[in-house]
Amino acid sequence: MGFTIASVMPAKKPAQNAFGKRLVALRQQRGLTQVQLAKATGMTQRAISYYETEAELPASAALITLAKVLEVSADELLGLKQPKPGKAELRTPDPETERLWKRFQRMASLAERDQRAVIRLINSLSTTNGSGRTAVEARS
Repeated sequence: MGFTIASVMPAKKPAQNAFGKRLVALRQQRGLTQVQLAKATGMTQRAISYYETEAELPASAALITLAKVLEVSADELLGLKQPKPGKAELRTPDPETERLWKRFQRMASLAERDQRAVIRLINSLSTTNGSGRTAVEARS
């Protein structure tokens, strides 16, 4: 009597409860993955997934931590108050912007020297010359 391991990841489960739906929405509005939210809160990705799909409500300590990281009040996270629009909610990322943002976030894993080099490169490419055009536009 053996067991087999599936060769593919299971399908994503949609949020099953109101709290889970709010948590997913707030996390996505902030541009965070479950892994990033888990790291920011000191939880595991599995715990975040559980709160989003299975659990009715997290423990009070987890709720407070999630609210702080997501920059909302516990009342807003629990659905007792409407969330105030934050910086992340005001932007409407298109797929290209989202892709670029995710690439930019990967910079955090680079050495500090390499991060500075990337910033210098971005600055040099986006600096405008006297004509109001960026250096890249002026070259083309």
